[in-house]
Amino acid sequence: MTKMQNVENAVRDLVAYAVRCELIVEEERTFAANSIWDVLKLEPSFDFSAEGGEEKPLEEILKVLLDDAVERGIIDGGIASRDLFDTRIMGCITPRPGEFLKTFREKYARDPKEATDYFYKLSCDSDYIRRYRICKDRKWVSSTSYGDLDITINLSKPEKDPKAIAAALNKKQESYPKCLLCHENEGYAGRLDHPARQTIRLVPLTLAGGSWYMQYSPYVYYNEHCIVLSGDHTPMKISRKTFESLFDFLKEFPHYTIGSNADLPIVGGSILTHEHYQGGNYVFAMAKADVRQQISFKGFEDVKAGILHWPMSVIRLDGRDPERLIELADRILTAWRGYSDPEVEIYAKTEDTPHNTITPIARMRDGAFELDLVLRNNRTSEEYPLGIFHPHQELHHIKKENIGLIEVMGLAVLPARLLGEMEELKAVMLAGGDIRSNEKIAAHADWAEEIRKKYADINSSNIDKIIEDEIGLVFAKVLEDAGVYKDTEDGHAAFLRFADSVQ
Repeated sequence: MTKMQNVENAVRDLVAYAVRCELIVEEERTFAANSIWDVLKLEPSFDFSAEGGEEKPLEEILKVLLDDAVERGIIDGGIASRDLFDTRIMGCITPRPGEFLKTFREKYARDPKEATDYFYKLSCDSDYIRRYRICKDRKWVSSTSYGDLDITINLSKPEKDPKAIAAALNKKQESYPKCLLCHENEGYAGRLDHPARQTIRLVPLTLAGGSWYMQYSPYVYYNEHCIVLSGDHTPMKISRKTFESLFDFLKEFPHYTIGSNADLPIVGGSILTHEHYQGGNYVFAMAKADVRQQISFKGFEDVKAGILHWPMSVIRLDGRDPERLIELADRILTAWRGYSDPEVEIYAKTEDTPHNTITPIARMRDGAFELDLVLRNNRTSEEYPLGIFHPHQELHHIKKENIGLIEVMGLAVLPARLLGEMEELKAVMLAGGDIRSNEKIAAHADWAEEIRKKYADINSSNIDKIIEDEIGLVFAKVLEDAGVYKDTEDGHAAFLRFADSVQ
C-alpha cells in the first residue's frame, strides 16, 4: 500500500468516525473529507470517495495523518505542532457553534442532564478532551481520618509554581486571546505557546445579570469537569455576586456542583487573571463530610449551619431559599475579610494588603441548596515564605502548588513528575538502597524513612498499596496545613470565636 493510500484510508476512517459519533451527518461526508484534504494540503486521487472507512481508535487515525504531515514538512515533529495540526483537522468535523447550540438547547428543553451529556460527549468525541491522554492519569482513593480522599497524578498538565501564579496577576496582557479562559478562544487556531481551540464549544449563560460561558476542561480532573468563565477578562473576585452567580448556575444545572477558587495569590488556584468557576457531575469527598458541630447565626435561624469535620476550615449552609443563603454568606464573607485573631496567627491585613478570603462551593442536596464556605488566609512569614496556610516545606516533595478549589474539595491533583519518582523510589526501597544519594528521589528520603519505620514488612506485593496510602496521608496533611483553624481543641475554639463575630 502506498503512502498516499494510507492517508486516503485515514481520511475515510476519520469521516466514518465523525458520522459514527454524530459529529456530522451522513450527507456531510464529502464536504468533511474535502475540508480535511484542504488542511492536509493534498489533492485526493480522482477516485477518492468519502464512503467506507474502518472503525479504528481516533488516536491511531490521527497518527497516520500527523506522521504524513511531518514527513512532508507541513509541520515539525514537536508535540505542540502536532496538537495544533490535529486540532485543525478535527475542527473540520466538529459542529459549528450555532449548530451545536441549537442541539444543546433542544436537549436542554427536555432535560438539563441530557444537554450536558451531549455537550460532554461532543467535547470528548471532537478530541478537545484527549481521552487517550487522560486515561493515562493515575487515580486512586486513600482512606484518612477525614474520610476517603481522591488522589490523581496528572500526566497532561504541567506543575505550576506558586510565585509564577502570583506574578501573572501583574503581567500586562498583550496577546490575543488574553488568556486561556477568554471566550475569544472559540475557533482560535492557536500557536506554539497557546493551544488550538477549533474544537472548543461554549454555552452562553446569564449569571447574576452578567455574561458568562460554560465549557469543559480539556484536562478532566473528574467527571464532566466544566469551567464557567466570565465574558469579561477581569481578575477573580469573591463577593456577594459570586454567591448569586453560583446559585443561578445551579438553577440551570441542578445536577452539577459549582464552586470558585479564592481571589488572592497562594490560596487562589492556578488562574487569578480571569474570573471563572469550576463544576461538574461529581460527588467530592468534602460533600460527604459530616458536620462536626452545629452552629447558628443570629437572624438566620431558618438557615441550617455547621462546621465540617474536614482538614480545612469550612462552614456549611443549607436551606431552600437561596436568597437567605446568599445574604448570610455575604455577611460571613464581610466579617472574615476584616477578621484577625493573633492567637491563631490570623491577620486580616498587612498594611494595605488583604489576606482573608473564601473559597465557596454550591450544590443541590435533596431539593435544597447547600453552600460550603472555606475560610482562607494567604499570609506569609520568614518560616513559611510560600504561605503560612499553604503546604509546608516538608510536604513539597509531593505537593507544592497552590491548594485551589479542586484540592479543597478533597481531590488531589499531583504533578506528573511523581509517577517516575515513585517508581524509582519503590525500586530503591525494595533493594534496600540509599535514597539520599539518588538525585532523582532524594527529596523523598525523610518520608521514605518514616514509611520504612511504619511498616514491618515492605515487599514487592504490597509496596504499591503502601506508597499510594502514604501519598493520600500526605495530601490530608497538605489540607491541614492549608486550614486556617487546626483540628485541635484550640483550633475549634478559635473557629467558634469567628462564627460568634458574624453580625
